[in-house]
Amino acid sequence: MLSLVRMHAFQSGRGPLSPGSRAGLGAALVLLAIISGVELADGRWAHYVALMVAAPFLAAALASWRVVLGVGAAATAIGSAFALAEPRTSLVTAVNVAGIALATGIAAAVAAVRQRQAEQIAELSKLAAVAQQAVLRPLGPQVGTLAVAGRYISSTATAEIGGDLYEAIDTPYGVRMIIGDVRGKGLDAVRLASIVLGSYRHVAYERADLRAVVADLDRAVARNVGDEDFVTAALVEERGGTLTIVNCGHPSPLLLRRGAVIPLEPPAPAPPLGFMPVVRPRVERLEPGDRLLLFTDGLGEARRDGEFFPTADRAWRLLGHGTVGDGLASLETALVEWVHGRLDDDIALVLMEYAGHSGGVTAPVPSWEVGAAEG
Repeated sequence: MLSLVRMHAFQSGRGPLSPGSRAGLGAALVLLAIISGVELADGRWAHYVALMVAAPFLAAALASWRVVLGVGAAATAIGSAFALAEPRTSLVTAVNVAGIALATGIAAAVAAVRQRQAEQIAELSKLAAVAQQAVLRPLGPQVGTLAVAGRYISSTATAEIGGDLYEAIDTPYGVRMIIGDVRGKGLDAVRLASIVLGSYRHVAYERADLRAVVADLDRAVARNVGDEDFVTAALVEERGGTLTIVNCGHPSPLLLRRGAVIPLEPPAPAPPLGFMPVVRPRVERLEPGDRLLLFTDGLGEARRDGEFFPTADRAWRLLGHGTVGDGLASLETALVEWVHGRLDDDIALVLMEYAGHSGGVTAPVPSWEVGAAEG
């Protein structure tokens, strides 16, 4: 995790110096060397000793308090040497040397406070990562008859936590997947995402109709959010080669088939979970080799210089090769390159591939197709 690596650079131990401490020590020693050189070239009177007060503060920006004390002691010793070398030690020079010692104590206190804060932030980042992993379990590589891969792309290196969610499970009613996006960020968003996923992991096994699953999830969200909070979501079911999608205010999945990219728009728009959505399923027959990309709106909002990432135009070239995991890795690389490493929102991605069902097994027909089948 990038945030932990970054914070580790600021932490000190009793062993070898951390990269941050080495950088702070090096910068401070260079500064002391420059001031000492100028002082020696100036003559026998100490005119620039006061500038050495900057050395411990420079070290305090990166190094541990122990290193700061060492730098301050060195600066005080050098300043004292220049003061004693004067023909007659002046009051100004003595005050300057005392100021270096006082600045060393202040800088060490600043470094200690900064170090404690860095350690607290690192611990919070670690807890956030644990919370995120508890919510988003790894997907695939095989769920039922489908090859499935999931990927979470954080918008910042210092906070890998947000409200994007996904899951794929093999149920008696076929492989069912969900992807969603909670309004907001932080621990509140993770809490609501965990509620939605916990409810989904239960009702997906209990409800034969995806519309009933949506109704259950909507009630779970409504019980746990404020008036302006909501969760966009798309639910997908693959059963016997039949793909069924219900959409609650979420970006439409993309179907990749024989080089074409087909947005699977819902028959009618529906509001997000929390606003009592009434959904109409979209049903498609899958062909062997079809791939389906589910994503959150961070992908659609990724842009550079006002130009959005051309997801639909590049989806087949990025996602149509190798395994589904390879496809998501290619998409992430292209996306990060497009935005120059600066994303405005977290992104959750799920890619599945349908290989076809073996003959001799007849899967149950989804409930909303019964009437059509009988006709």
